[in-house]
Amino acid sequence: MSSLIRPEIKNLTPYVPGKPIDEVKRELNLKTVIKLASNESPYPPFPQAIEAVKNAIIGVNRYPDTDAFYLKRALAEFYNVSEKNIALGNGSNELLRLVAQSLLEPGDETIAGIPSFVVYPTITKMMGGKIKEVNLKDYRLDLETMKKEINPKTKIIFLCNPNNPTGTIVYREEVNDFLQDLPEEVLIVFDEAYFEYVEDANFPNGMDYFREGRNVAVFRTFSKIYSLAGCRIGYAIMSEELVEAVNKAREPFNVNSLAQVAALASLKAQDEVKRRSSLNLQNKKYLYEKLDDLGIKYIPSQANFILIDLKKDCNQVFNALLKEGVIVRTGEIFGSGYETFIRVTIGTREENKKFIEALEKVLKEVE
Repeated sequence: MSSLIRPEIKNLTPYVPGKPIDEVKRELNLKTVIKLASNESPYPPFPQAIEAVKNAIIGVNRYPDTDAFYLKRALAEFYNVSEKNIALGNGSNELLRLVAQSLLEPGDETIAGIPSFVVYPTITKMMGGKIKEVNLKDYRLDLETMKKEINPKTKIIFLCNPNNPTGTIVYREEVNDFLQDLPEEVLIVFDEAYFEYVEDANFPNGMDYFREGRNVAVFRTFSKIYSLAGCRIGYAIMSEELVEAVNKAREPFNVNSLAQVAALASLKAQDEVKRRSSLNLQNKKYLYEKLDDLGIKYIPSQANFILIDLKKDCNQVFNALLKEGVIVRTGEIFGSGYETFIRVTIGTREENKKFIEALEKVLKEVE
């Protein structure tokens, strides 16, 4: 079979997710484990979503509405756009891949920061394209250098904002300058998975640029603040032509019926969104204070995670924290220069306290 597999697929590096809680419990014979590795919400789905899923579960013997009529209508009303501008996916990951499938041909190029979301190089290379990865500057996307990398082969530029794994943002003035005199045929992807956590007033909302008629696509998700990561549902707002292309490329019934009703109920609960955003901010400040007390460097974040430089081998710290029942993300996966970093999801107050206590203990043990 090896000779039949496309070289683009052979050369891909599989995505390695954060370790599951149950796996760590089994491996280390632990009763209590907390996971702060995958930028998930530490809280259960909204009560409205739980009730909606309970009511809908009896209907899962039928295929879901492949067009997700009610959810699309609600999103269109929420953003004041046409339903024809909305695409839904099995997580925003699927939509990113579908956009790449719709636009990229062998030899085409994309541009992204590094480190940034690992899906961008994967979907580019999968289509036989080449990705130009531009090093971050002060842990932020370097828009000036990214713009210089544009050439006639460039089809897509990925702007992860807030950026994963750093949690940093680029500002409105920077994006305005970046968008000036861009080739019209280049699609700008605003990947805003952590949009609802941002507190900086100078954040450049991708929807503003979409409404201006620019060639942009805005990606958001129900996986983060809406606590529906296990349902796998994301959405993108983009031109009618690109939505039509994506719908031709996607599989039928790609968003399951429980995900649709859970997302619809969650979207209507914006008071809960605000409450959880406030909780995230409170818990982030708590972690900042504790890390400051320990003299540990971290990158201030606009998301629900913090990138922390421990000045120690990240894998040693990771394995030691596992034994304490705490799962984090190691930094070496983000590339050269991040071998002493860990990325930590902001958890509940109890989880954050457990993490800090475990970290303080581990740092005394790891050389």
